[in-house]
Amino acid sequence: MFKKVLIANRSEIAVRIIKACQEIGIKTVAVYSEVDRRAPHVQLADESINLGEPTPSESYLNIPKIIENAQSVGAEAIHPGYGFLAENPDFAKACHDKGIKFIGPKPEIIRLMGDKIEAKKTMENADVPVIPGYHGEKQDIATLVKEGKKVGFPLLVKATAGGGGKGMRIVNSEDELEQSIESAKRESKSSFGNDSVFLEKYLDKPRHIEFQILADEHENVIHLFERECSIQRRHQKIIEETPSPVMTKKLREEMGKAAIAAAEAVGYTNAGTIEFMVDGNLNFYFMEMNTRLQVEHPITEATTGIDLAKWQLKIANGMELALKQKNITQRGHAVECRVYAEDPSNGFLPSIGVLKKVEPPRGPNIRNDMGIETNIEITPYYDPMLAKLVVSAENREESINKMIWALSNYVILGVTTNISFLKKVLEHEEFKKGNITTHFIDNYFEDRIIINKGLPLDAIIALAVYDSLHTRRQEVVRFKEADPHSPWKRVGRWRMGV
Repeated sequence: MFKKVLIANRSEIAVRIIKACQEIGIKTVAVYSEVDRRAPHVQLADESINLGEPTPSESYLNIPKIIENAQSVGAEAIHPGYGFLAENPDFAKACHDKGIKFIGPKPEIIRLMGDKIEAKKTMENADVPVIPGYHGEKQDIATLVKEGKKVGFPLLVKATAGGGGKGMRIVNSEDELEQSIESAKRESKSSFGNDSVFLEKYLDKPRHIEFQILADEHENVIHLFERECSIQRRHQKIIEETPSPVMTKKLREEMGKAAIAAAEAVGYTNAGTIEFMVDGNLNFYFMEMNTRLQVEHPITEATTGIDLAKWQLKIANGMELALKQKNITQRGHAVECRVYAEDPSNGFLPSIGVLKKVEPPRGPNIRNDMGIETNIEITPYYDPMLAKLVVSAENREESINKMIWALSNYVILGVTTNISFLKKVLEHEEFKKGNITTHFIDNYFEDRIIINKGLPLDAIIALAVYDSLHTRRQEVVRFKEADPHSPWKRVGRWRMGV
């Protein structure tokens, strides 16, 4: 096994990988930017290296700097986590060229699967179902408009590169087509340096269901069942669960076989995810392959008992999978909520500030994957995800109820979070019934996602109470003669205006 691994990432995923390494006796090296100097992943690692300026290009995306530091400390391998350089083929190649093991697939596979058009062509050749559409090389507006009319409406215009909903447009009629294509190409060019797009049939009542795969370097490939990822805001997941409430035994078998066929078609190795769209008639179509560990991997671990992060390390070290498909089973039901520093009532605008108090819920089968703690500063430089809350129980109803309880007992003060919003989604009757699609939030919560100014009232009151209690402890020491029951003595000139 590797003796030392550098984790080229930050926050909760860096913490997750560091713990996995240390549990199997691997020394760890954390990297951090100047604003992350006091972050938990830095404190947890055996060694840490300051990358300097907080901007991603100067720190977590700086390939030469990360490679140089890995060599300087004698790291034999680099784990990229997810985001940043996790799906960057140039980074994977740079590691290989310097004799450092990249914990993930080969660079050529990352490059192939990162091109959505080439990925879909590859899947078509492997007889994996793909959504009907235009995936051609001609990118002039006239050709795209012509092909769009052939696909029919509604259709989806989608950037070839990138993700996160950028360069994506839903087109409902011919009148919107040309303008939507031009808009998507501009955004794709601005975001990814590539204005190529493709066109797809827009599915009725679409669900986003993905299959977790593991593939070793000895041609063994397995899947670890599905994850339902349809609850999204701005095309990004916020609540995931497994098993999917819509899944049948027959559908699971068919999708599992397709996921394995997709991985085998490209000679995939390590952990990865095959993402599918499923329509209202339970027809499924390949969407893309994520060539990394997913944010939502803990719910798969909770229901299978298989540690995906550790298997990533073992596979990268050349070990053969000891897991056989016929022996892998699921037990119970698991739900994950992504906790963000953002304001759902203000268009999910990110929130920054110093965390005055962090107190996650505790209890049986409650897992907190966190990269935060009290007094940590949340800055505008990085993704606003603070933590992942995962619960599991015997069935879906119990799992949902446990998550609602856990969110009700989750305390984060200092920034606005989406905790209350997550709770409202889980409490919705249609969610409880399993009647969910990728449009769930737009359909049921659009009127709540409005532009407001300032913090919500409950956050203001909570901060006021915390400030009062904190100040009281200081003031009682300083002014022993002060009336301990007078709030004006305790907090000076501070007043709350409502």
